[in-house]
Amino acid sequence: MMTKPIRYSIVPKDPAAHLFEVTVTVADPDPAGQRFSLPVWIPGSYLVREFARNIVTLAAFNEAGRKVRIEKTDKHTWQAAPTKGELTLRYDVYGWDLSVRSAYLDDGGGFFNGTAVFLSVAGREDARCDVDIAKPAGDAFRRWRVATALPEARGTKRYAFGAYRASNYDELVDHPVTFGEFELATFDAHGVQHDVAIAGRVARLDMERLCADLKRVCEAQIALFEPKSKQAPMARYVFMTQAVSDGYGGLEHRASTALICNRTDLPVKGRPDTSEGYRTYLGLCSHEYFHTWNVKRIKPAAFAPYDLTKENYTSLLWLFEGFTSYYDDLMLVRSGLMSQDEYFAALGRTVGGVLRGSGRLKQSVAESSFDAWIKYYRQDENAANAIVSYYTKGSLVALAFDLAIRGQTRNRKSLDDVMRLLWQRFGRDFYRGNAIGVGEGEVEQLIEEATGVALGRLFDDAVRGTRDLPLAELLEPFGVTLAPDLGAKGAQPKPSIGARLRGGADCTLAAVYEGGAAHRAGLSAGDTLIALDGLRASGANLDALLARYRPGDKVEIHAFRRDELRTVRLKLDGPDVVRYVLSANPKPAAQVAARDAWLNG
Repeated sequence: MMTKPIRYSIVPKDPAAHLFEVTVTVADPDPAGQRFSLPVWIPGSYLVREFARNIVTLAAFNEAGRKVRIEKTDKHTWQAAPTKGELTLRYDVYGWDLSVRSAYLDDGGGFFNGTAVFLSVAGREDARCDVDIAKPAGDAFRRWRVATALPEARGTKRYAFGAYRASNYDELVDHPVTFGEFELATFDAHGVQHDVAIAGRVARLDMERLCADLKRVCEAQIALFEPKSKQAPMARYVFMTQAVSDGYGGLEHRASTALICNRTDLPVKGRPDTSEGYRTYLGLCSHEYFHTWNVKRIKPAAFAPYDLTKENYTSLLWLFEGFTSYYDDLMLVRSGLMSQDEYFAALGRTVGGVLRGSGRLKQSVAESSFDAWIKYYRQDENAANAIVSYYTKGSLVALAFDLAIRGQTRNRKSLDDVMRLLWQRFGRDFYRGNAIGVGEGEVEQLIEEATGVALGRLFDDAVRGTRDLPLAELLEPFGVTLAPDLGAKGAQPKPSIGARLRGGADCTLAAVYEGGAAHRAGLSAGDTLIALDGLRASGANLDALLARYRPGDKVEIHAFRRDELRTVRLKLDGPDVVRYVLSANPKPAAQVAARDAWLNG
């Protein structure tokens, strides 16, 4: 017996109040009483977000329009009383989260993820979903249109409000929707249409350049996974970006990505230079696009399928987020959008960031992955001393594995071969009835199968251990040296208090590094420094004050902890190493060739 489709509708009911009106209709509800629930998290962002808290009102009706009793049974689940014929729930959702994870609405436009607005129907998760996306009432919204990768139903034109469809609930909530007035452009990448929608005011936006640059990135990634066929895994892809005054972030989906960036990071007509902000934005696009393969189709077994009612634990986020973080900038290099020197500078910042925190010596990337729900996504002032990022250290793990494989095989094999094997084994047919994921203990064997290289102790130390990665040793055969950046040669080393400031006018400590000068002196995160040796300290002048001292000098610091004044004697540390320098040797030729093979693929 074929399950009847679930019918949804969503309308921006009151943009000024940030309210969506949503309905879900079940033609043949459970005779014992139909249960509904809203996800508590969204894939790609590993934190329980309690989307149900944004449901303002909810009521149930039978097909005659009479109310049906419905009760909430837990924080995100509702149980309707038994009823004959179709059952409809009508509810309002408050959307005022200008992020890539939830829902947002005002009179300038809106955005939503399905996990934040669409209730699932228990027992009918595999049923087809028909969705009507309606335009808000009023002449002020006549120019609004829709950007989404959801397939249009018959009779609905692309980018128009109207009827859309999904084969099941998982597909429904994996296609975010942007609507309002936005810039729109299209490019082709290996035969697949890619749309770019930019919402938010951006002066003199160079969409032509943006599309040309994204095309290079997309084609390079498609060719990485499918070097022979150049076949993309989706029929159409949508980049949707919200441009704001200050923001950054992205979230991957199977055929689209939702992004937030500073409007000043986007390219400007008539300016051919590439700013650091634009390069960062392209790296974000590259990262989320790479997820089309790595995590949206190649998944950990714990995500096959997702359970959106609770945390889904895996120790493999270092593979799915870390490896993606390695390839995002590397694909910019391979597509000609980032120079070798720019790439090495970015890599040096990543190395410095990982080595700065002592948390790397206490938590492995496997443990960081497993504890993402309670640690990485809930960082506090002690995070640098307690955890390691499976993004940043995970990207360095990928770098170490790539260099080790290339070194042992003389560049005949690489991490690219590992990604292609993962794609062929787990990803290519994931949405074609072969939904299996990567097992928690399979990765080391899969690397050896793909490359013939047994990584052995390097794998154990890098993934399950807390040793620092031997990057300098691994880079040497490629003619690259790695060294801490201690400033200009011959310059007096800058002393450090061993802490990070919060930012702003006050000189407030955001984090105190374990074993550093501030820690030894008894200062803590949240303390506000007001004077060094009797001179007023602020967020703006602290560096200038410290520049008059040398490492090892002692200074008297006055600081407030809450409303209590305290005085401490602090012995200044040597300079903070915030980044490392990677330098490429111009010879010998064999090392140059090896380096070119690595960076150019």
